[in-house]
Amino acid sequence: MEFKKILTTELDGVFETVGKRHFLLAAGSAADCNMMTCSWGGLGVLWDKDVSFVFVRPSRHTFGYVENELKYSVCLFDDEYKPALNFCGTHSGRDCDKAQEAGLTPIDLDGTVAFAEARTVIVCEKLYFGDLTPEQFLEYNLRRHYPDGDYHRMYIGEIKAVYTR
Repeated sequence: MEFKKILTTELDGVFETVGKRHFLLAAGSAADCNMMTCSWGGLGVLWDKDVSFVFVRPSRHTFGYVENELKYSVCLFDDEYKPALNFCGTHSGRDCDKAQEAGLTPIDLDGTVAFAEARTVIVCEKLYFGDLTPEQFLEYNLRRHYPDGDYHRMYIGEIKAVYTR
């Protein structure tokens, strides 16, 4: 099935997908990419632009790809791909070809990598990044999410295109 380009206002079920079913954050090209499973992030409006915001720990292999590329993709999948997302969330691209082992097909789309099996692909261009720091957290979040002090970097990207099936 071919992708059909839609408007951001046509996205459906984003909060359910991000928080409960997760998504893949990917950067690079079809020939050289990495991806990670995420359950933190979102979509919104900032600086008069439709944006995504995603979070990556510097220790993740995907961090270098997102750091070095102007664009990244947020790929949403149907439930049948839950095992693939679980694999991508529990294995490092430093140790294996995650796409191949998860049964996913990298494709080039609008200057970044996406996956042919995705239900929806959101192509984003980085606008901003910032490191989360302990001074900005309530104590609860520090203990629960950062017991080792491995804080995320947040990326805000302008949504340049949305493709869906």
